[in-house]
Amino acid sequence: MSAGWLIVVAAMWGATNPFIKHGSSGIENVKENGKVRQFLMELKFLIFNWKYLVPFLINQGGSVLYYITLASAELSLAVPITNSLTFLFTIISGRFLGDQIHHWETYVGMLLILAGVALCVSDKM
Repeated sequence: MSAGWLIVVAAMWGATNPFIKHGSSGIENVKENGKVRQFLMELKFLIFNWKYLVPFLINQGGSVLYYITLASAELSLAVPITNSLTFLFTIISGRFLGDQIHHWETYVGMLLILAGVALCVSDKM
């Protein structure tokens, strides 16, 4: 059952990545004098921007769930499932936000990722 939780973690991480990217757009327009003041104004921009903050908190919730799941999951299964499927969920959620997939190799890679994860999971059962 830990494989199911690892897939949930990958979905939480991957699905939020494009939203974090889109939510942080505009931070490059924050300009202040001094490095510390610049940092604080950028931090303020992110904290008070719900389009960034909500996906960030969901992403961090995925990290907490990953940490909890590692207690009962095999490490040789946890790392490939979460890392590879995070990439897959990032591409899929990015498509919903209008990001384009420009190369057919991306689709082949997605199929190979699914095949690899299926092989990892089936080997451990």
